[in-house]
Amino acid sequence: MLIADKIDSPVFHTVASVADSMSRPCYVVGGYVRDLFLHRHSKDIDFVTVGSGIEVAEAVAHRLGKGSHCSVFRNFGTAQVKHGGIELEFVGARRESYSHDSRKPVVEDGTLDDDLARRDFTINAMAVCVNADNFGQLIDPYDGIGDLDRQIIRTPLDPDITFSDDPLRMMRAIRFATQLGFTIYDDTFDAIARNAGRINIISRERIADELMKIMASPVPSIGWELLEACGLLSYIMPELHAMKGVEIINGRGHKDNFQHTLTVVDNVACKSDNVWLRWAALLHDIAKPVTKRWDQKTGWTFHNHNFIGAKMVPRIFRAMRLPLNEKMKYVQKLVELHMRPIALVEDEVTDSAVRRLLFDAGDDIEDLMILCEADITSKNQEKVRRFLDNFVLVRKKMEELEEKDRIRNFQPPVSGEEIMSFFGLGPSREVGVIKERIKNAILDGSIPNEREAALTYMHKVALELGLSAN
Repeated sequence: MLIADKIDSPVFHTVASVADSMSRPCYVVGGYVRDLFLHRHSKDIDFVTVGSGIEVAEAVAHRLGKGSHCSVFRNFGTAQVKHGGIELEFVGARRESYSHDSRKPVVEDGTLDDDLARRDFTINAMAVCVNADNFGQLIDPYDGIGDLDRQIIRTPLDPDITFSDDPLRMMRAIRFATQLGFTIYDDTFDAIARNAGRINIISRERIADELMKIMASPVPSIGWELLEACGLLSYIMPELHAMKGVEIINGRGHKDNFQHTLTVVDNVACKSDNVWLRWAALLHDIAKPVTKRWDQKTGWTFHNHNFIGAKMVPRIFRAMRLPLNEKMKYVQKLVELHMRPIALVEDEVTDSAVRRLLFDAGDDIEDLMILCEADITSKNQEKVRRFLDNFVLVRKKMEELEEKDRIRNFQPPVSGEEIMSFFGLGPSREVGVIKERIKNAILDGSIPNEREAALTYMHKVALELGLSAN
């Protein structure tokens, strides 16, 4: 199919007509052109004009008429037109120059060649003309088409200059390699390694944006492996970098926790698109480097790494500018609980232990089980099969107890206010003791999760505490 056929739509013809009426060369550029050849759908279309992009955008919005809205960003020389669920971005062709301590360029008017030369990668440095005389003509000065065919990420110009000028492009290279399954060209990758320290001038928010896109990719481990291999990981997430490697004492070594973690992340990615569950997988063993101990009898230990890891989560999220809201609490919760189902598999699956797990995990129990099943990464396939078979038994027990006892997210049938009313108490230690004893009795299966049984048990506990009803 000809490129002209790929952009044969009313929107493109409207932009072409407006540009021609203003005698402005106009081109579709960047990611939209790349995605045309990758057969990826996009609703965001970037246009470059020689001259004012804002003037063309305002004229396009007017021509498109009702339902179109134009937003102008004069400080950046750009304008955005929203129409029918698509976003058209317009900017004038420009050239850029940088100072060493900032990624904010000095911008000047330029030609189309200048504009394509400043692009990050060859696959993003292509343009398609929309003017009527050359509608659909491809401009590809850096062989972006060839690099798409070769599945290579490569900079149009000297990669050292490209990455030193704007170090965020190093993250973008790795993100594109992860999303597309492409290889970073050797010279480009070597330049990332040489310039890794420049990432410190980039805001954590921009880095977090790229990491979120890596985590949402089909195989997130590709990105994390590349971040480690080029040296960026030690700058942006030293806690994960510290997990790499194996220490051996008396011939006994522990597993490479970095590689294990990436396997778990990919295992989770195969089962769930929930990006925060993938973050929980990435951080589930994050405390192993700080809890690692050698014991002559038992070998390597990582005692309480789940609890200590859960305490590390808020600090990591804060440092990386990830949200400090319910998403962080969800990740923290799964990190703390991730050993519990495995403990059930290794020990006898008691009703009491399953009830407590259901109570503590609540609505996140299914995500927790996905994480724990993903965490079984032994090379011993018999061991893996045995663990996964036992997880099936745990799931079955959960279903039975949930149906019978309604434990997930349950609230004790007797409230603290009712206890205070029954015994004429104010807020006190005794009220807390009675509530906790009722909850534990239900979780242990000593009494059913029913109000009458809870009231009877409440009076029994109160009697032991020397309390009498009003």
